[in-house]
Formats: sequence, structure tokens, C-alpha cells
Amino acid sequence: MILLLFLLLAVVYMMAPGRRRPETCAPFAGRNYAHRGLFARDQSVPENSLPAFEAAVRGGYGIELDVQFTSDRQLVVFHDDTLDRMTGARGFVRDHDFATVGGLSLAGTACTPPLFSRVLETVEGRVPLIVEIKSRREYDGPYLDALCKATLQALEGYDGLYCIESFDPRVVWRIRRMAPGVLRGQLVDSYRTNRREGAHPVHAFLISHCFGNFLGRPDFIAWCPEEENWAVALCRAMGAMMVQWTILPEHDWQQRQGRYDALIFQWYTPDPEY
Repeated sequence: MILLLFLLLAVVYMMAPGRRRPETCAPFAGRNYAHRGLFARDQSVPENSLPAFEAAVRGGYGIELDVQFTSDRQLVVFHDDTLDRMTGARGFVRDHDFATVGGLSLAGTACTPPLFSRVLETVEGRVPLIVEIKSRREYDGPYLDALCKATLQALEGYDGLYCIESFDPRVVWRIRRMAPGVLRGQLVDSYRTNRREGAHPVHAFLISHCFGNFLGRPDFIAWCPEEENWAVALCRAMGAMMVQWTILPEHDWQQRQGRYDALIFQWYTPDPEY
């Protein structure tokens, strides 16, 4: 019984979110966030493009976006690890300098991948931002340090609301250490999706059940549209702010609106006000 109790306490310790910070969370709650900007399903207005961000601002929606390094350590707003899907070029974003990446067409349009600084100039603090720092398992500590520092430095003096999230608990931990006052979130996907994407069963279980929360002690959990697993439900019960991504037209938006503090949506335009 003592061993069982110890194991239970250890599990709770590892997946517990951070201490409640209602004043910090409140400005971000009750909002809808356009996933990668308000982009078109056919990519005629491409994801993570300046027109998509401008459209979200005009609609009164918050914005979720993705940042990562190019080879010359420029912060570019781009979702995929590779250039293939969105540009037709090949290779990892991190292996090309911004002169190359920034000159590529997004989905055959006149839009190109923007620098994070250019996006901040475009939004001008008019709507809240959810900034996802992209990471990969092979990134080492110094690389993640530089990536997180560059993101925070870009946001210094930015006159607007922003929070930071990542799928990588090592990133959330670094934001906790470098900028404890910034609202931080742990992105979580289901075990099934992690396995489908090639994760080892043990890794897929641990990451989908919030076992990395002891590092970052996130303020919010950003969960996928599937049914919550017991660990995510426990985080909810322990007071974490709850965000859901990515809500599509086929999902029951109103039902999820009543259950989550904020929604990240794609390919439709919900009412900007709850």
C-alpha cells in the first residue's frame, strides 16, 4: 500500500500543471484563435502568411502561429519541419537560410514565409497571440536555449498580449525558467496520433499523458479534439486553463465552447465573441 501510494503521488507530481494564475490567464480566455491565421482551405490565402494574420485581426480573432529557426538563426513563421508541403522546395527549414526560405512561394501564391518580427509589426498588438515554438527530439539544449531566447527577445517591447506553447516539455521548461511571468502552455496530442506518427509506445504514452509537466508546470493544456484521457482530465481538475485545438467545421463548436476556456479553430469563422 505504501508503494502504491508513493507511485500515485509520483504520477500526480509529474503531470501536475503550474499554480493557478487567474489574472494572467483571464485576458486569453473566452477567445477564439485562428489556427495559423485565418487562412483558406484551398491555401489561396496561405497559412502562416501576412494576409492570413491580417484577416484574423479584421475578424477580431486571436492568432495561433508557429516559429522556428532558419539555418542563420532567423525566426521564421512556418509550421512544418520541412519546406515540401507548403513551398514545393525540399528539405528541413532549419537547413536553409532566410534568404532562401523567405523567397519561396507559399502554396503557389505571391505570399512568402514571413519573419516573426514582420508578423508582430502586422498584428500591432490588436489581438492576442498564441506562439508555438516548434521543436524536434534531436534538438539539443543549446539549440533550444537559443530558440527560446530569440523568441522572447523578439517579443520584448511588443505592445500586445501573447503566450507561448510547445509540444516539447523542454521548451515549456525553458520558458518557465527564462520568463516566468509569461503565460505558458503544454500542447498535448492523443496516444493514437503519436503512435500513428511513429512515436515509440512508451514515448507516445508519456507525452500524451502529460508526464513532462513537472518540467514546465504549464498554465494551460492545449488538447486535441479527441476525448480527453484521464491525465488531461486530471490537469483540468487540478486547475489548468483548458484550450482545445484544432476545431474544424465538422466539430460541435458550441459544445466545445462551453467546455474549454479558449478554442483554436480552422477553416470557418465562428462568432468572435462568446
